[in-house]
Amino acid sequence: MKAFVVEKYGKDGARAAEVPEPTVGDRDVLVRVSAAGVNPLDKMVRNGEFKLLLKYKLPFVLGHDVAGVVTRVGSAVRGFEVGDEVYARPRDLRIGSFAEFIAIDMDDVAPKPATLTLREAAAVPLVALAAWQVLVDRAHVQPGQKVLIHAGAGGLGSTVIQLAKHLGATVATTANTDSEKLVRSLGADIVVDYTREDFSQVLSGYDLVLDSLGGANLEKSLTVLKPGGLAISVVGPPDAGFAKQVGAPSFMGLIMNTLSRKVRKQAKALGVRYEFFFMRANGSQLRELGALYDSGQLRPVIDSTFPFDRTLEAMAHVEQGRTRAGKVVVSMVPDDDND
Repeated sequence: MKAFVVEKYGKDGARAAEVPEPTVGDRDVLVRVSAAGVNPLDKMVRNGEFKLLLKYKLPFVLGHDVAGVVTRVGSAVRGFEVGDEVYARPRDLRIGSFAEFIAIDMDDVAPKPATLTLREAAAVPLVALAAWQVLVDRAHVQPGQKVLIHAGAGGLGSTVIQLAKHLGATVATTANTDSEKLVRSLGADIVVDYTREDFSQVLSGYDLVLDSLGGANLEKSLTVLKPGGLAISVVGPPDAGFAKQVGAPSFMGLIMNTLSRKVRKQAKALGVRYEFFFMRANGSQLRELGALYDSGQLRPVIDSTFPFDRTLEAMAHVEQGRTRAGKVVVSMVPDDDND
């Protein structure tokens, strides 16, 4: 089958290739890929940023988001049949949605939301799971709490705004002038135009900040939290919790804590908390999220669609910061190209 594989770590490490169709285990669902979402995580994995913790065997197929049609099920699979339309974020070490077929553990798969097209559904799994796991599992956001979401027009930010609003939070976000109308339509109560204002000078008393930029932006984010507030970053620096999540040896936790020592020290001095976040596959959560999409509480935001043979161009589009809003999707249907 056709696929895009990482042959070596680095910017030029991915290429198109012919690879065998996946082996289908007893618990696996074989999916014919209709569309795949492109995420910054694809670049990070391609570049080997997690290679000490996520030990992929080169070459491997890239791609973390998928929507498609079930073509075969393993002997132990229950709840899925050939012909079902599904979506998923396959678990780490079993990614591979930039391909014609992918075998996914049944626990990571969910029925596609009925109101979404397969292309729309492909834009959802990773960012929706991340939003749920940050807001519900980690931060336990309650009605009336104040949440700041950086880069609100992005694929992750646009999803987190909607879910935070659904949970009853007061939502602030950073965005540029052109994106203000979009993020307000998604539910943002306060929009800070980062081209004109410094968010740390106009916001204060927040329960939660979700950072997707890192560096100085993360450090300033600590200052807008109320005492005991929580800053969560999806770009790092990582901490011991991440090492534990991926089952790394205990010494890796010490290394991760060293990497995040500076920001954790800054947080402690301010009386707030810092955590690194790395989402995990979860089919049951995708079922719950699917209901929110079908009820209209959430909607996907798609920047552009590329045909499958231009997958590397789609990745470059994301990597170079050319997305205007939302997610980039790769489609197996050539005439779906809207770019």
